[in-house]
Amino acid sequence: MAEAKTKETGASVDAFLGNVTDPARRTACAAVADIMREVTGEEPRMWGASIVGFGRYRYAYASGRTGEWPIIGFSPRKSDLTLYLMGGFDGFPELMATLGKYRTGKSCLYLKTLDDVDLTVLRRLCVESVKAMEPVRLRP
Repeated sequence: MAEAKTKETGASVDAFLGNVTDPARRTACAAVADIMREVTGEEPRMWGASIVGFGRYRYAYASGRTGEWPIIGFSPRKSDLTLYLMGGFDGFPELMATLGKYRTGKSCLYLKTLDDVDLTVLRRLCVESVKAMEPVRLRP
C-alpha cells in the first residue's frame, strides 16, 4: 500500500517562513501562523517541504490506507496563500458569505492576499474548522 508523501518533518518553520521571498506574503504567513497557533494551542510543524501545520488527526480511506495530516495549516504557494481547513466549508455558509474574496477546494482556502478577507471572519472560520475536527484530533 502506498505511503503518504506529505508527512511531518523536523524542518524549521522559522527558516521556511524566513525564505518566503515576497515581504507581503511573509507578513501574511506570520499573521496566519499567529491565528492558527492561538486557535489550536499548538506550535507549528513542517509537513513536507512547504506546508506549515498545527495539530494532527488520523484519517482512513475505505481502501484501508491511513495517514496523518494537520488539523489546520497553510502554505505560501506562488500564486496564493493556501489555507488547509480540514473542517471544510459547507457547514459555515454565514462565515463564507462575509469572508471576502477567496476561492475554495474541498478543504483548501485560496487567498491572493490577506487584504482581500476580513481577518475576524477568517479567525472564526479557523476556530469552527478546528472544532469540527475535534472528534478525530490526536493529542500530543
